Amino acid sequence: MLQLLNLVKKFGSFTAVNDINLIIRPGDFFGFIGQNGAGKTTTIKMITGLFSPTSGKVLINGSDISKDPIKAKLNIGYIPDQPFIYEKLTGREFLYFSGGLYSIAKNELKDQITRIIDSLRIGDWVDKRTEEYSQGMKQRIIIASALLHNPKLLVVDEPMIGLDPQTALSVKELLAEKASSGTAIFMSTHSLHVAEELCTRFGIIKDGSMIFEGTRDELETIKGFGHKNLESLFLELTR
Repeated sequence: MLQLLNLVKKFGSFTAVNDINLIIRPGDFFGFIGQNGAGKTTTIKMITGLFSPTSGKVLINGSDISKDPIKAKLNIGYIPDQPFIYEKLTGREFLYFSGGLYSIAKNELKDQITRIIDSLRIGDWVDKRTEEYSQGMKQRIIIASALLHNPKLLVVDEPMIGLDPQTALSVKELLAEKASSGTAIFMSTHSLHVAEELCTRFGIIKDGSMIFEGTRDELETIKGFGHKNLESLFLELTR
């Protein structure tokens, strides 16, 4: 579903992402972790087509996002770390606008919005202007908009920012449900306990290079050598 082939991104003489190769298959829940400045967000911006690679390729369901961006992006749902919403729209209007970008039939879109409003506990806020929203409520609307078209690949950058514990639990359950139904999920997070709870595969990036990539079982084997959890292993590998 997602292939990163010899992916490199340079800004002048600085190499932000250095020769990353990765395959994410349908149903994979991939946790992408690293310190600040390690290259996580730059990688995500190349996956979503916001940055062009210096070299290498990003393939989404077989489509090169640099050569055929519209076809590739139709398969992606993107949840950024900083939600951007047109603040003069209500939440419902924003969701209808987002669904329209994917040409979702009106009746289907209406049903999708109703289901997602309920699952994310948005409630009556959906009919208020988003300029009135808290950070957490904006995040819920952005998550809802990313799921409307049932994307084959969900790209998530710090999904729990600003969410109260009850909503965070709902989001975790929703993401786990999506992965179990075949959606490929690529999630960047500093919340290592969230990654350990949800993810089936992990990648650790340091100074632009992938220093670990493997399954949960492989991670558990490594953790057995004196590491009680993912946080302990992460701190050791990135020291």
